[in-house]
Amino acid sequence: MSVTRTLDLAWRFSLREMRGGLSGFLIFLTCIALGVAAIGGVNSVARSITTGVASEGQTLLGGDVRFELVHRQVTETEAGFLGSFGPVAESANMRSMARLEDGSDQTLVEVKAVDGLYPLYGSLETTPALDHAALFGQRDGAWGAVAPQLLFDRLGIEPGTRIRLGGEVFELRAVIGTEPDLVSDGFGFAPRLMVSMEGLTASGLVQPGSLVEYAYKIRLPAGAGEGVIQDIRDRAAAEFPEAGWSIRSRTNAAPALSANIERFSQFLTLVGLTSLVVGGVGVANAVRAYLEGKRGVIATFKSLGASGSFVFTVYLVQILLIAAVGIVVGLVLAALLPFAASAALAGVLPVPAQASIYWDALGMGALFGLLVTLAFAILPLGRARDVPATALFREMGFEASGLPRFAYMAAAGVIALALAGLAIGFSTDRRIATIFIVATAAAFLVLRVVASLVQSLARRSPRVRSTALRLAIGNIHRPGALTPSVVLSLGLGLTLLVTLALVDGNLRNQIGGSLAERAPNFFFVDIQNGEIDDFSRLVEGLAPDGKLVEVPMLRGRVMALNGVDVQKIEVPPEGRWVLRGDRGITYAKNVPENSTLSEGEWWPADYTGEPLVSFSAEEGAEIGLKLGDTITVNVLGRNITARIANFRNVEWESMGINFVMVFSPNTFAGAPHAWLATLLDQGSTAEQEARILNEVTRAFPAVTTVRVKDALDIVNQLVGQLATAIRAAAAVALIASVLVLSGALAAGNRARVHDAVVLKTLGATRTTLIGAFTLEYMLIGLATATFALAAGGVAAWFVVARIMSLPASFLPEVAASTVVIALVLTVGFGLLGTWRVLGHKAAPVLRNL
Repeated sequence: MSVTRTLDLAWRFSLREMRGGLSGFLIFLTCIALGVAAIGGVNSVARSITTGVASEGQTLLGGDVRFELVHRQVTETEAGFLGSFGPVAESANMRSMARLEDGSDQTLVEVKAVDGLYPLYGSLETTPALDHAALFGQRDGAWGAVAPQLLFDRLGIEPGTRIRLGGEVFELRAVIGTEPDLVSDGFGFAPRLMVSMEGLTASGLVQPGSLVEYAYKIRLPAGAGEGVIQDIRDRAAAEFPEAGWSIRSRTNAAPALSANIERFSQFLTLVGLTSLVVGGVGVANAVRAYLEGKRGVIATFKSLGASGSFVFTVYLVQILLIAAVGIVVGLVLAALLPFAASAALAGVLPVPAQASIYWDALGMGALFGLLVTLAFAILPLGRARDVPATALFREMGFEASGLPRFAYMAAAGVIALALAGLAIGFSTDRRIATIFIVATAAAFLVLRVVASLVQSLARRSPRVRSTALRLAIGNIHRPGALTPSVVLSLGLGLTLLVTLALVDGNLRNQIGGSLAERAPNFFFVDIQNGEIDDFSRLVEGLAPDGKLVEVPMLRGRVMALNGVDVQKIEVPPEGRWVLRGDRGITYAKNVPENSTLSEGEWWPADYTGEPLVSFSAEEGAEIGLKLGDTITVNVLGRNITARIANFRNVEWESMGINFVMVFSPNTFAGAPHAWLATLLDQGSTAEQEARILNEVTRAFPAVTTVRVKDALDIVNQLVGQLATAIRAAAAVALIASVLVLSGALAAGNRARVHDAVVLKTLGATRTTLIGAFTLEYMLIGLATATFALAAGGVAAWFVVARIMSLPASFLPEVAASTVVIALVLTVGFGLLGTWRVLGHKAAPVLRNL
């Protein structure tokens, strides 16, 4: 029979057999739909947000091109160069302390100073709506300022209140509703305080070495394309090679936001893929159960001369048609998700999500759904192909036929590899994706080994007197037992849940406990050279038992490694942050605290040779640096090249003053800079900390004081919100596990009916059978929970200890909740199905045995 004829007949027989509906495939459909919806929906939402960022690029950036400098403003020549391309709006960003005019309260603020051209794109919306002069101009002895409602709430004030910023008085004249270019300024821990450039200058906050970032946003003529922007970049690099500015265009308005969305999207895609793979076990169970119900039909096909390949094709077509229904349902849900997310995230994201149908994201979900279906359906279909008709007529199951042919196993393996390759290929961080895929595959193999081990232990266990327990142990290892299906279906979802719970718990313990205990009480930023001695005397007098640490600090941008522009160097994702943006740098005569030399030697205290630098060992390894390499940094508009003299192991978790790069003192001789200080006083009370904060702000209004506990509280809130979102995503995998579990238990009910009827006929009571089934499910649930705790504990340890470099510990409450969840799910779902089994009449079943 030709291939075309075979396919035509298979198609017709498939449609004819499916007239009875999709009974028995509800879990199959739900698993596929859930996984496809998760993958397609997450990627569609991510695309809608990134599309929104791209479409609003000019507004979010504040211009078509943005030049940024740290510590200094542009020179007259540089200003002329920028102005030759179009109108230029100047702004300045820095952190400082805003305090009430009477000095009774103060808070950290993110100061943003703008000029009269702000904003070049979009609009600054305030309540009440006022023009630039009315918002920021000087009136009745006070400069104007605006802030979001958060600042008013923190200080307990209303619009019209006067505050002090530096040495000047500012009047809060309006509440900010929308700041068009907020997202391009990066994440801030404190509320915004917007003033004029003139007001910032008058405040006296900007001093030589102050940590202030200047931004120059250019509005290009209408119709200027990306070629014009690239030409500006090229000219800026050629004409001002040591300017040290960073340049962003409207197509990359919010790189941090876009990168975070991509990372979160990748994680959620992998979680969705996990739910699909878990659902694949449900697919295999459903296909196996369906084929068991079709034994008579398959036997008839074979008795009438149908080949094994024809039987395989008939049922493969049916499975693909059913999978197509699940995929379509999942795609519909995925297509609707961006519209729902756009409304839900309107008040959370700083950009409007562009809700639409993203066909590439939906195509990705559909492709993954199809591949998972094929990977898990081929083996049971291949097994059914080779079972003789005589065996089927004798009511022998497909499991008796052993493994399917090598061709089917090879096909399943190739599809699984294709699935893994696509998951890695679609990921932005392929290293993380590879680890995730390998871990998932390993978990499946280990789960299968665990199931076999549980069955082996049950088979070798000593004979017990309890009838119920003896029946339970026998059910665990008998042919066709539920043990492999239950362990596989529930184990992966529970493992993922344990991993996330342990990571979240360890992070919270570190932030709220260990880190808070080790961290200093305060960070003091922007202490001027002329004030450092007076500042030290004041703080030491306020906290005589405290430890004050002071170090010089500058900001610099890494421009080149070994003479090669960093823009042309391929750096692994984990090390890119070092080369992105400005870094805090310092100089020191001796090895800094919280650091130990790992390679090389420290320079002498009176060293006067070529500039040297000490680099953090972990970050240096990620970038690929070695002793003797050179690093070029731009500081205050000058390129300085230093040779790596040594590497240090840095204790970042100490929360003290740590730097990636520490230079020899002669490198920045004579350069203006500020100081950074920390105060550690573990015995201080909240009242004492409030007094220190108030006194330092009064005496040194230009010094920014950060109370570490407040910063840790904000981080803890963010971790909590992120953990909630991640757990919600992980719940998709757990739901898939529960669905597969219920399907596996339902599939085993046919054998349960026979067992229950025979046992009842031999005198077993309903109580005995319920006890036996309960014990069976409890033993399997405990075994699965034990694996989940072990595997999840190892995975969480790797994330916390190796990736985050934090102390990791096992949390007993996570162990207890995991065991409870496993027992509730296995015993609960098991007894729900078993209860109906126990109600069957004996006579009809016995007549068919």
